[in-house]
Amino acid sequence: MQPSCLSAFIALGNYLRQINSEEDDYLELFDLLERAEQTNGWFTKENCLKALKDWGNALEKEKLERWFSGYALKQTEQKQIGLILAGNIPLVGLHDLLCVLAAGHRAEIKLSSSDPLLLPFLYQQLQRFDSRLKNQIVFTKERLTNFDAVIATGSNNAARYFKHYFDHVPHIIRKNRNGLAVLSGEETKEELDGLAQDILSYFGLGCRNIARILLPKSYDLNLIFGALYPYAEVMNHAKYANNYDYNKAVFLMSEYAMLDNGFFLLLENNSFSSPVGCLHYSFYDNLKQVEEMIIQEHEQIQCVSSQLPLPNAIALGKAQQPELWDYADGRDTLDFLLKL
Repeated sequence: MQPSCLSAFIALGNYLRQINSEEDDYLELFDLLERAEQTNGWFTKENCLKALKDWGNALEKEKLERWFSGYALKQTEQKQIGLILAGNIPLVGLHDLLCVLAAGHRAEIKLSSSDPLLLPFLYQQLQRFDSRLKNQIVFTKERLTNFDAVIATGSNNAARYFKHYFDHVPHIIRKNRNGLAVLSGEETKEELDGLAQDILSYFGLGCRNIARILLPKSYDLNLIFGALYPYAEVMNHAKYANNYDYNKAVFLMSEYAMLDNGFFLLLENNSFSSPVGCLHYSFYDNLKQVEEMIIQEHEQIQCVSSQLPLPNAIALGKAQQPELWDYADGRDTLDFLLKL
């Protein structure tokens, strides 16, 4: 059974795949993109358009039907869901909104101050495509007070607060996670280009961006710098350049051994979280060791990108293009909402 909102989701996907600055239907959107960058310097027009078009590709009819085919979608008691969204990259909360609508619930959404414009606009488009979706979503700047369940995303510190405050209702609390890549040393140029995209798309700010990489011993790190070279223009972005300069200065003062190509740093470190403009790397002996580490540290890993035969690994270049059924933190959001 397909949800009643399916046609609106399909129409939104069509709308996003056909974005064109020359068409009247997109004038409001392009005006919004200018305002989004003024509100948050990380949300460049280019990055916002990338997010919108990637969502357009995700919301294809066949993909939506495949997503919904795994659930018993039926009329259930409508619940009030509280959503607290992150704002590290554009539209990072759209998936939660779609899940709420697909499950037939209502939502009160506390937007991140970093991303206050794009999501309300897309909800406006959904209402245009299907008037039955009106009044299902309310956006607020205030503390959530009326909810039957909560989905909240934030830092590890924020997650502790969320856990305490929302412990009395069903909830999903998401913490810090990062992407991990595992290389064999046999990657093609295209695969290394994909790795570079996984590292630096959205300036590396997403939880699915690759922040740590595992390498076979004697791996030539110049291969990574070579793949990253087309992204050298990130230094033209003031916020990125400031972060890169600051982190480089901290590492120099701390006498860390690092590799630097003028716009990006490689640092041998076992941490899964790396600062802007930096990638952590470490070495492995065999794939069994890698698999054991991934199992042991799964709560710190959002996704694994590799061409190697590792469980649930995705192709290099696809880290920031998740499918609808690739749930954050491995928690099935739609199943959670349907079982309330």
